[in-house]
This record gives sequence, C-alpha cells and structure tokens, in this order.
Amino acid sequence: MNNSAIYGIFGAGGFGREVMPIACAMLARQGIKKEQIVFIDDGAVANYLNGHLVLSRKDFFSYPANSRYFNVAVGDSKIREKIVNEFLSEKVCPFSITCPSSMNLSHNQIDEGAILSPYTVVTANAKIGKFFHLNIYSYVAHDCIVGDFVTFAPKVQCNGGVVIEDHAYIGTGAIIRNSTPSKKIAIGYGAVVGMGAVVTKSVPAGATVVGNPATILNRH
Repeated sequence: MNNSAIYGIFGAGGFGREVMPIACAMLARQGIKKEQIVFIDDGAVANYLNGHLVLSRKDFFSYPANSRYFNVAVGDSKIREKIVNEFLSEKVCPFSITCPSSMNLSHNQIDEGAILSPYTVVTANAKIGKFFHLNIYSYVAHDCIVGDFVTFAPKVQCNGGVVIEDHAYIGTGAIIRNSTPSKKIAIGYGAVVGMGAVVTKSVPAGATVVGNPATILNRH
C-alpha cells in the first residue's frame, strides 16, 4: 500500500461492516484493491476485521500513502460531524459510497460523503447535504431539500417537496407525506422521527415525534 491511496471507513460497528463491502465493490471498479481499504476505529481489539486492516485514527493519519480518503459510518450525527471536521483538518479527502443497486435518477445534487445503501432511490431534483446516510430500501422523492449530517434508517419513505434540516434522524419505516403549495412539510434541525411514524405536518427543531399520525413525544 506504500506510495498509493488509502481509503478508510471510520467505524467498525454494525453499519461500518455493512458499508465496507459496498465501498469495496464501488472502488474495485476504479482499480482500488481491497487491501487499500481499511477500517478506522480507536476502540478496536483486533488488527483485522472481515478481512480488512483496522487502524486507529492516529495510525491512519500517519500511514505511508500518497493520498488518503475517508467516510464515516457512525449513526450519531453530532459525532459524525466532529469526526468529519477532524479528518478535514488533517487534509484527508472525503469520498462518497454508493451501492450499484442505489438509483440516482435525474438532476439531483448530493454533497460529499454520502452513503447510499442497497436498494435506495433519490428520484429527481433533490438537494442533499454533506455526509447523508440513506439506509437500505429508503427513498428521497422529487424536490426534497435535505441538510447536512441527516440520517435515514431503513425503509424510510420521504415524499416530494419535503425539507429536512441538518442533523435530523428519520427512523426505520417512517413515512413523510409530500409537501403541497398549501401545506409545506419540514423536519426541523436535530428532530427525531420515530420508527414507523407517519408524518403529516412539520416537526419542530429538536422534537421527537412518534405514531400515526406523528405527534410530539411528551417526556415526563
């Protein structure tokens, strides 16, 4: 690997191990070998995981390579942002990870660092921010605007014209109805949409909503 590129996926937990084979398949089409793709995890107890070298972030930063690239497979969006900022400060370049079965249909703008898992779809004229996680079987429909460090768990259905602000988390199986000229739907900064929730109106920043129709969870 000396004098070549190295690609690191930060996080050797469940999501990182799911993402690794997607990254390998994608990068292989660019001539990148498996041994050039590593896990980055400061808490790892083994030197290899699923056939890949595991490095601490310190060792990744100092590894002998002409160029370094990274992505972050960490669910907590605030931690994800902190890691991204650290790696960027070390002049490591972000790369996006897209499964071949993921569909990016027409005139979408997807910023750096996205992870698009198997059987996902971004339809048309959507704008998506940095380090977006689109988990298996989820979709983003036409004209949606998605902020930075947003996470979609599996099987999320986000219909047309919805605005989702930075750091929002959309839980497994959630459905967000489409915006209309008379009823705009927005998910506020850092909001959480619970598993299976059906969102029919906007969600305030920082709120957690659950149920069908989704309502704000009152915490006692």
